[in-house]
Amino acid sequence: MSRFFSNKFNSLEAYTPGEQPQDKSYIKLNTNESPFPPSPAVIEAVSGEVGRLQLYSDPECKLLVNKFAEVYGIKPEQVVMTNGSDEALYFSFLAFSDAERPIVFPDITYGFYPVFAKLIGIPFEEIPLSDDLSVRVEDYVGIGKNIVLANPNAPTGKCLSLADIERIVASNPDNVVIIDEAYVDFGGESAVSLIEKYNNLIVTGTFSKSRSLAGARLGFAISNKEIVKDLNTVRFSTNPYNINRMTMAAGYAALSENSYYMDNCRTIIENREYTAEALRRLGFEVVPSSANFLFVKSREVSGERLYRDLKAMGILVRHFSGERIREYNRITVGTREQMDALIYAVKLILKRI
Repeated sequence: MSRFFSNKFNSLEAYTPGEQPQDKSYIKLNTNESPFPPSPAVIEAVSGEVGRLQLYSDPECKLLVNKFAEVYGIKPEQVVMTNGSDEALYFSFLAFSDAERPIVFPDITYGFYPVFAKLIGIPFEEIPLSDDLSVRVEDYVGIGKNIVLANPNAPTGKCLSLADIERIVASNPDNVVIIDEAYVDFGGESAVSLIEKYNNLIVTGTFSKSRSLAGARLGFAISNKEIVKDLNTVRFSTNPYNINRMTMAAGYAALSENSYYMDNCRTIIENREYTAEALRRLGFEVVPSSANFLFVKSREVSGERLYRDLKAMGILVRHFSGERIREYNRITVGTREQMDALIYAVKLILKRI
């Protein structure tokens, strides 16, 4: 770091995104992207905005917000559009947590949570998952602190029921509860239905996974109109043009063809179960998943070696070095052809051993 870098960031460890190597062509099963391209209407909509890039985008995202509200069955004033769900999460941390209002989250979850807390200077607590990598609901009931939970969780893929989420939200009425639903379209039950009932609930989500727009960077936060006003205050104080013209058009077109994307989600769910069963037959422990990925470990090969051997064979998966999960790898669910290639490669690796 330079000598000008603020001392307040001395201990900050930046989030490590999934690798994007350019040395050769890989089967990418490491960053939970969709294996399916955007619909033709999205591509056409994006192309239509290229000739208007000299103009700023609409900071209120009116057309997109109205379409989103229609699809999700909410009011336009209950949603704020963001540059990926990471921005929705960052704005939520920034707006509602501080030295007097700490935040809690699991010890094994999305790696950006502790980064945001340290960046903003928020005290935080990491609550251990149970031995089977589940979130223990009782650990969060009546805890009296702000809470963020990925549901389904990442990198495990495990999901809490809507009843469990409601227990947590209802028992912490004086604290914000953020439910990060980046993967909910692959088998979880959304907490959006609880927004009208609880004024302390924020649901965040993304177009990156289920709507094939990871490269467009579009996310959202849904809550009551007062909380959305707070989030928009932070947004307009940070970057009012956070959604560019092409992304806005892509998001509107994707919502207009929602059935195309939900069909793709069903295909991914089928491929997930197909791959999980194949890996179990090969002796893997496979964590039950409601996401577009599997969290697995083998008794025959270490997590790090499996990751490295697969990479050498042209297949990328995500390996984590944390003490409790270093024997696991997270595998994005792709097309059936991609999953067959993965299974074949795993068989070769196990045969060598």
